[in-house]
Amino acid sequence: MPATDVHDDLRRLLNAWDPIGVAEDVDDEYDCMIVPLLNRLRGGADRGQIRAFLHHELTDHFGLSQPYDVDGMADRVRAWWTSTRVQGA
Repeated sequence: MPATDVHDDLRRLLNAWDPIGVAEDVDDEYDCMIVPLLNRLRGGADRGQIRAFLHHELTDHFGLSQPYDVDGMADRVRAWWTSTRVQGA
């Protein structure tokens, strides 16, 4: 799968999650998480590592005190990565 498709797919996944509620107006709000997530996934990150990254981003970068559905999103990211077989991308 070409890198741009991988980025676009992950952007769509993050925008569907939309933890701060802005994706309808700003489609690149979560782009800062795409490359770090892909790097972690390519490096073999497990669910807990993805969860920790998402939690850190939501609290430290986006300033949320109660991060939204981090566990569920970690599961969705891992499932997407596995099902699309983009590990080598």
